[in-house]
Amino acid sequence: MRSGVRVGVDVGKVRIGLARSDNHGMLATPVETVARDQAGLTDLARIRAIVIELDAVEVIVGLPLALSGNVTASTDDAIDFADRLARTFEVPVRLVDERLSTVSAQSALRASGRSAKTQRPVIDQVAATIILQHALDSERASGRPPGSPVEPTERP
Repeated sequence: MRSGVRVGVDVGKVRIGLARSDNHGMLATPVETVARDQAGLTDLARIRAIVIELDAVEVIVGLPLALSGNVTASTDDAIDFADRLARTFEVPVRLVDERLSTVSAQSALRASGRSAKTQRPVIDQVAATIILQHALDSERASGRPPGSPVEPTERP
């Protein structure tokens, strides 16, 4: 298992959930929810600040595929966002399958007694935590980095 903090990202149309791992890559925890900026300025700047503050070695972005494995509009959006992250950051960005992460996050929050209304501010953070924990567990089991690397189309 590689050492270093990883940042998990759950890309949504309105909000972006962020999570982080410990330095040993054992446990993912929620960090914050960032408002999505369609212009791509404030959200990228905030995520970049967190990556720098945590001295992260990698960013893991959830890839929302349909249950069948097919690509959806959300898949394309996540790929585009991951590409923008890869062009903005000095650290590697990877895409990891996130099927059912939001459903799992909703179930976990409901089980903890949170109503749908009180889930909204944290659901994206919990989804990012689930995505990142899945990536960490996958790497620990296989000995290989999870998902697939994002090769930026161009650097700024």
